[in-house]
Amino acid sequence: MTFSSSSQEIPRLTEHLFRQEAGKLVSALTGLFGMARLQLAEDVVQEAMIRALQTWPYHGIPENPAAWLMQTARNRALDIIRREKSFHTKQPAIIATLENWSGDSSVDSQPRFDDEIKDDRLRLIFACCHPLVSQDDQSALALKTLCGFSPGEIAKAYITSEAAIAKRLTRARQKIRDLGIPFEIPSGPDLAPRLESVLHVLYLLFNEGYKASSGDNLIREDLCAEAIGLTTLLADHPATSQPRTHALLALMLLNAARLPGRLDPQGGLLRLADQDRGTWHRPMIAQGLHHLTLSAEGDSLSEYHLQAIIAASHATAGDDASTDWPGILNRYDQWLGINDSPIIALNRAVAVAKVRGPAAGIEAVEAIRNRKPLENYYLIHAVLGEFEAQLGNYQTAVRHLQKALDLAEVKSEQSFLLKQLQGYEAHPS
Repeated sequence: MTFSSSSQEIPRLTEHLFRQEAGKLVSALTGLFGMARLQLAEDVVQEAMIRALQTWPYHGIPENPAAWLMQTARNRALDIIRREKSFHTKQPAIIATLENWSGDSSVDSQPRFDDEIKDDRLRLIFACCHPLVSQDDQSALALKTLCGFSPGEIAKAYITSEAAIAKRLTRARQKIRDLGIPFEIPSGPDLAPRLESVLHVLYLLFNEGYKASSGDNLIREDLCAEAIGLTTLLADHPATSQPRTHALLALMLLNAARLPGRLDPQGGLLRLADQDRGTWHRPMIAQGLHHLTLSAEGDSLSEYHLQAIIAASHATAGDDASTDWPGILNRYDQWLGINDSPIIALNRAVAVAKVRGPAAGIEAVEAIRNRKPLENYYLIHAVLGEFEAQLGNYQTAVRHLQKALDLAEVKSEQSFLLKQLQGYEAHPS
């Protein structure tokens, strides 16, 4: 990704760097300070990002922005260490380590494995996913510290409030301090129990990139690439190369391969049926199918397996008409049997409509258990509007689309819904 030095581009550049560098810096600093001072590491990195936003518009973007951020975070950390008495006993060793940081972001930027995971970012994920911290708190903390998610973005991923996520983050940090959880990498038999939480975090990271929860851009390819890169590390490591790991990697690759076709030249959303399948990345689809094959070893069938199979059906179909919708509906039934999520049920309703017609799709939506959390989710209203329009009930479709438009937060989705709404309004009732 390239950026001009204009002040308008600086916020985009710092956000891009924050995604790429924040987790690396927080991980390295946490390794020095210890998990009990995780908040300090986050604050130092955050201050470096703020300093960039304040100074770059006046002095220009440095030749190596990532190295500049690293150097600024390092200097701020040194200031704090020299000032705080709590670091007195460890001060010489920490200062020596910080002063040896090269400031060259290319150094040690490639993750590596021996007998245990050595990549700093994965090290932090596994530390955050300690079994003494609840799973929800684990995921929120890892997304915040490692992936640079804001509390608002995490709240979108969990369909909850920003205040609730802030409480989770505070609770997780407090528990780490109270219990003295170390910054460590589990190895051997201790590694596997934490793998499920780690995979879940990477799944959320990819999903935020595949479909951003807010902002001007529907797709954030850097997040998808980061999630794929980290999951690939896990798939390559003997201790974590398990069927569910390969299933998740297959899911990510098969969905990422279709990213080039998801938007029109103006950045507008394109439905699957309207996408030019010639733009899909065929080598990536082949990679995804390869990992789907590897995931079939053993007799486990995880949610990642079912989603990857559904993604493979879409990625290998010649067009929408030839898609194996009955097979996809069967997989959704299996998935719903594992996880009674209203969002899965909503996606299943779309498959129901493809197989049995829009009226059956509406019935499937109305039959969703625990539907209340979806009432503020724009997609349920968009789906119902589409079904009603297919039945010729345009006035009802307009009401649903207006509700969906009120709730949608991503610009390209708003544009897509507005275009649909105008089309329905123009249709004779």
